[in-house]
This record gives sequence, structure tokens and C-alpha cells, in this order.
Amino acid sequence: MNLPNYTLNDFDYDLPTELIAQTPLEQRDTSRLLALNAETGEVEDRHFYDILEYLNPGDAIVMNNSRVLPARLHGIRPDTGGHVEVLMLRQDHGDVWETLVNPARKYPIGAKISFGSGELTATVTAELEHGGRMVEFHYNGIFLEILEALGEMPLPPYIKEKLEDQERYQTVYSKVNGSAAAPTAGLHWTPELLEKVAEKGIKLVELTLHVGLGTFRPVETDNLADHKMHSEFYQLSQIAADTLNEVRANGGRIIATGTTSIRTLETIGSKFNGVLKADSGWTDIFIKPGYQWTTVDGFITNFHLPKSTLVMLVAAFTGRENILNAYQYAIEEKYRFFSFGDAMFIHH
Repeated sequence: MNLPNYTLNDFDYDLPTELIAQTPLEQRDTSRLLALNAETGEVEDRHFYDILEYLNPGDAIVMNNSRVLPARLHGIRPDTGGHVEVLMLRQDHGDVWETLVNPARKYPIGAKISFGSGELTATVTAELEHGGRMVEFHYNGIFLEILEALGEMPLPPYIKEKLEDQERYQTVYSKVNGSAAAPTAGLHWTPELLEKVAEKGIKLVELTLHVGLGTFRPVETDNLADHKMHSEFYQLSQIAADTLNEVRANGGRIIATGTTSIRTLETIGSKFNGVLKADSGWTDIFIKPGYQWTTVDGFITNFHLPKSTLVMLVAAFTGRENILNAYQYAIEEKYRFFSFGDAMFIHH
């Protein structure tokens, strides 16, 4: 089929700033849910706990169990007393991490940083572009415990409010530390609702994709083919792959929670011609209109930023007009947008 040659502005829409959710709802599953039929473009207004009505026995719900690191650290430079913010992006090896340092120009190779009352220190070992620095951390004890005590959640730039409870930016099934941002579609699930899903005969399957801050990187090229996607680490176990292949063989649907689950499933599906296998590695898959889907039959997702690769991903499933019409409807109905906002269920 011949697809129009979309450019960046084709995925723009006007969002009133007051619709950007600044705080999460107290009760996770009371978020609103906009159900969108990807073929007809029809929408229905529901609440997230109504998701049960859209799921059939024999389907599978896939969830990303990655856990967000409290990766924003505030420190000082001992020799000058200058304040610095360090955002940990990914572990390179051992205690060496790729980070963003602000103000970076004051932190050349060899500069020292102290956090808290000095129980954690760091040395800059290499300079990268855009304020990036490789730093080596020094500490006594367990790194993650020190990080839990000193670090803050690196909330997306459009959230201005302080998060009272850090656990509210984690999914209830988060287990594997490594994300720089939450897989936010999963923030709507509660243990009770997942139990009801399982009782209905729906398989619950976990995978891991560590979300990078590249998720929030704006697309700056007008021609989408020129955009370089960020890489993220993923992992799917043998048990998970077997379960999903069985669901598929028995006529069930694979329903992904969030774009991170989609990226993992479609990376592996594309690699093995639609079959899922235990696999791990780095993916820079860019799903945009024209993409041939291999694995995912429907998904839960939040409302995404204008001109973002995530809007393009959703449009690859629904068609551009359907998703932009649904977004326009959501704006008129005052749905809450982005990370702490409401959800969509997109299905055929």
C-alpha cells in the first residue's frame, strides 16, 4: 500500500497546558480510559478498571517490570563548593555510569563530586557531547540503598510538581532496576485488578525494557527517516516467550501494556519472523506509519507528546487520522495527558 510521506508536523496537535497531569491520582485504576477501535476510529469513555470488559479469556497482558532508578542526584564540588546536578542515564561497567551533568562545563575529566554528607562521591572519567559525562562512583555499602536514600526520581521535564511518594512513579509489578523513566501505561494497574484479570483466564506475562531518557528527546528532523532513535536494553525470558506463542496458537490476543512492551515484542517478532523467542539486547526500533506489525494485537497506552516518536508508534497501529481525532476528542473531554495522565485502550 502506498503511504503518504509524513513529516514531523503531521504528528502535531495543540494541547492546553492545563491538561498536562502534574500529580498522579490517589487510586491508580480510577484513571479515565479512552477505548479506541483502530479500524473504525470509534471511541468510548470508560475508566481503567473497565479494562476487564475488553479482555477475553485466553488473551495475554504483557507488562514491563523495569523499575525506575532514583537517578537524579544533587551534589557539590568539594574544592569550590559549587552545586551540581547529576542525572544517571545508564551503567557502563562496574561503578562507571553515563550521566548528564549540569553545569557540565565546570566538570572536566578528573573533577570530583560529593553527594549527601560524603557517603557517595564521584570522579569524572570522560567527557561526552551535550553535557554528558562518564563518572565513576565511590562508596561503602550497597549502591542501590545509597541511591534510594540520596536520589530523586527523574520526572519528565513537563512535570513541575514535586512527587510526594516516589513509589507512585513505579508500577506495582516493578522489579528490575534500570529505567531512567517509568513505563507509565503500567501505572494504572493495581494488584487487585491484575488478580481479576488472571481470574478471568488471561495470562499475565512480564518482560523487561529499561526506559531511557531518550524517550523524551524531541524529533528535530522534518523527514522522519532522518531521526536517530535512542537504544534501550530489553529482555524476554523463555517462559514468557513460550506463554505468548501458546496464546497466539490458541487464538488469543497479545495485549501490551505501554509502548515499551510494544518495542520489545515487535523487536523480537521482527527478528524471528513473528515467532517469539527468549532474547535480550539493545533495540532502536522506530515504529511509524507503514510499519508491518508482527506480534501485538492491542495495547494500553497513555496520551503522548505532540510530534513525539510515541505518537508515531500509536499512529502506525491506528492510522494517523484515527489517533489525532481521538486526541482531539480527549482534549474536548478534558482527559489528563502524559505520564501521570489517563489511559487509552487501542484494539481492533
